[in-house]
Amino acid sequence: MSTDKVLYEKAGRIAVVTLNRPEVMNAVDPQMDERLVEIWRDFRDDESVDVAIWTGAGDAFCAGADRGTWFEQWEGADPARIRAVADGTGFGGLTRGLHRIAKPIIAAINGWTLGGGLEFALACDIRVASDRARFGLPLVRYGFHTGDGGATRLVDICGVGVALDLQLTAEPIDAQRALMCNLVTRVVPHVDLLASAYRLAEAILDNNQTAVRSAKLTTLDLIGRPLQDQLRLEALNGHSVGPQLAEILDSFGDR
Repeated sequence: MSTDKVLYEKAGRIAVVTLNRPEVMNAVDPQMDERLVEIWRDFRDDESVDVAIWTGAGDAFCAGADRGTWFEQWEGADPARIRAVADGTGFGGLTRGLHRIAKPIIAAINGWTLGGGLEFALACDIRVASDRARFGLPLVRYGFHTGDGGATRLVDICGVGVALDLQLTAEPIDAQRALMCNLVTRVVPHVDLLASAYRLAEAILDNNQTAVRSAKLTTLDLIGRPLQDQLRLEALNGHSVGPQLAEILDSFGDR
C-alpha cells in the first residue's frame, strides 16, 4: 500500500503524522483511513515515542471524508455492517476504537478543519490552532451528521450550546471564536504553528511519562460521571501512580 498520502515520522520521542493530500484539502479516502489505523497502532505500541503531533499539508488540516471515494463503500450496507462500524475503529482509528491510547496527541491545526476533520481534531488531547484555522460541520447540508465522535466530544469539550450551533447551522467559525469556545486551547501565528506544537510536546516530555499517561486517561474517564465517582476515581488513580514517595520528595527537592 502506498503511504505517501499520510506521512509518519519519528524525531526522538515525538511522532509526527501529516495528512498529505493538499490538493483536496487532505480529504481522507479509504486507503488513508486504513493507513491512519496502522499509524495509531504503531504509535500506541512503540515505547520509543511518547507524544504525537498531528497536522495537515497545505491550507487545510482535513476536510473530512473524500466524498468521491468514501461513501460508495456504504451503498447497500445492511444492519450488520452498520453495527460493525459502531464497534470498529472509527474514522481514522483515533475517533473510536483506538481512542484509549494513553500517550498524548497534539493537533496542530493549520487551516480548514471540516466534518470528519473536526472529529479528528476533537479526538486529540490538545489542540493548538494557526490564526488561519477555520472549523465547521457542514454535514447537515448534505443530509447527514457526525457519526464518529464529533457530537459527543463537542458536548464534552465545548458544551451543548456550541455543539448545537456548529452542527445545526453548518456555519464555520474562525480560530479566535474556537478559542472562546474552548475548542482549541491556543491560537498562534501561522508561521509559528509547528514550532508551538513542538514546544508543547517538549513540555510534556519533560515530565514523568507514567504520570502523564495516567493523568490523561484519568481526566478522560471523569467525563460524565457523578461527582462522588469522579472524586473517588481521581483519588485512586492519583495516589497509586508514579514513582515511590522517596523519589517524589527528591524531585521536589531539586526545584
